[in-house]
Amino acid sequence: MSINTELQGSAYPPAAPYQVGREKLREFALAVGATHPVHTDIDAAHAAGHADLVAAPTFAVIIAQQAEAAYITDPASGIDFSRVVHAEERFTHHRPIVAGDEITATVHVDRARAVGTGGMVTTRTELVDAAGEPVSTVLSTLMVRGED
Repeated sequence: MSINTELQGSAYPPAAPYQVGREKLREFALAVGATHPVHTDIDAAHAAGHADLVAAPTFAVIIAQQAEAAYITDPASGIDFSRVVHAEERFTHHRPIVAGDEITATVHVDRARAVGTGGMVTTRTELVDAAGEPVSTVLSTLMVRGED
């Protein structure tokens, strides 16, 4: 089965809110080598004018991928995750993600096209805070390898 191109232009219901915790931000910073103290030290974050610890810029992918799972695991998408190769990820940050945020993500299928027996899909995941204000936009492009 190849990818379902008819889902291009669709959106999935918002994912359950993600609670941004200090320890998750510290763990992520350590994992990706983000050494700036605003990611791990509350006093440094306060001194820099932030309410709490600040997420490393790519932390948004954690929240986005949880929302993208609704599309990727949807049988109607035609995506076999075992055949997925991650091609590209882009972030547009409207404001920093900080500990204490409650972030809701909505995934949009911006592009879905067949390529041979496989396909390429681009999703756009909009992250908003508890007040509905934009936090980040995550664009993700996946290549789905076709059958041999």
